This record gives sequence, structure tokens and C-alpha cells, in this order.
Amino acid sequence: MTEVSTETLFPLLSAWLVGSLIGLERSFRGRPAGFRTHALVAVSSAMLMLVTTQQLRWLGEFPEDMLRTDPARMAQGIMTGIGFLGAGVIFKEGINVRGLTTAASIWATAAIGILLGVGLYWAGIIAAAITVGTLSLFHLVESRLPTQSYAHLTLRFAREHVPPEHGLRELLKELGYQVSDIGYRMADNGEHFEYRMVVHTLSRSNGPGLVERLNGLPELRGYRMSRTGY
Repeated sequence: MTEVSTETLFPLLSAWLVGSLIGLERSFRGRPAGFRTHALVAVSSAMLMLVTTQQLRWLGEFPEDMLRTDPARMAQGIMTGIGFLGAGVIFKEGINVRGLTTAASIWATAAIGILLGVGLYWAGIIAAAITVGTLSLFHLVESRLPTQSYAHLTLRFAREHVPPEHGLRELLKELGYQVSDIGYRMADNGEHFEYRMVVHTLSRSNGPGLVERLNGLPELRGYRMSRTGY
């Protein structure tokens, strides 16, 4: 009985610990699927694998030659189910898709739980270290890499004082922005004209300079800028 308890408890406890560590990183980043979610995913995966690998024990006197175990099928079922959970943390905001990293971490946590559930402890520990390192260290690397930052920009002018489009493009270019897409709209029964555009820059620090320059345009009646980058 002691041997059975050890073989059952150690995979569950190790899966809980590893899942919790991965979840702590996600909670620290303020993600909705954090500490508790990852811990439960790892433990659940380990439990289901234990059910498969320990069939000979809980079936009792069932003839062994009539029993065919296939833990791989259980692993496939686990990963299929985790796909639905991962899809729940992915959502679209503007032109961006958020939650992909959290979904990937949930998927990886389930796989680690499977490894621990079948007793591959060293493989599970190494996989957990790689996962935590990827989430934490690579985040620091990404934060220092130059990446495109996108924003929706709407500029409203009085109908009789609308600057030409090429002039706006040159102004934005001077401030470090490029125009990806542009549209036009008449507003307030024709009293105002709006430029609606998507702009992007390699440095988010260009934002304050753009706002300061826009505030200094006397012909500008109003503007709206909303970032859509990560």
C-alpha cells in the first residue's frame, strides 16, 4: 500500500509544484490564466495519465492478457481538451491577437503534467525549466528588440482648413511614424473633415512627440489616438 501511495502522490505533487511555478510567471504578468489555472492543468494531466498507467492495479483480478493499455491515446485526449481551454484565453483586440503566449503555456503545462504522470520526472523538470525560462527570459529579450508599434489615429479639421494628405504624411514621417492605411470622413453635417489612419513606428517613445506636435496645430479641431500594439 505504501508503494502504491508513493507512486500516486509523487507524480501529483510534482505536477502541482511545476504547474504552480509556471502559473506564477503568468500571474506576475497579469494574465487571467495564472497560478491556479496552470496548477490545475498540470495536476489534471498527471491524474489522467495515472489512471491509464495504473490500470492493472485498479482493475484487480482482471486477466492481464485481455487488457490492452495505450497511454498515448490518453495523452492525445488530454491535449485535445487543453486546446479548448487555450482557445478561451485568446481574444482579438483591434488588429492584435492577445493571449497566444498564455495559451501556449497552458498547452506546455499539460504536456509537462503528462510527463510527470507517467514517471518521467527528469524530462518533466527539464521541460518545466525550459518553459519558465522561455516565458521570463525571452520576455526581457523581446522588450529590448525593435518592434513595430501600431496605433489608430483620427485627425479632425474644419472643412475650410483641411491640410493635404501628403503634408500629413510628411509630418508623421518627421516624427518617426509611417502611415499604413488611411481613410476619409465628413462629420457633423459637413462641418468637419476627418483623416482616419493606421500609423506605425519602431519606437513607442515617439508617442509624446506626436501628441505635442498635434496640440500645436491651430487648424486641428480634435484628434484621437489609440495604440493597438502589444
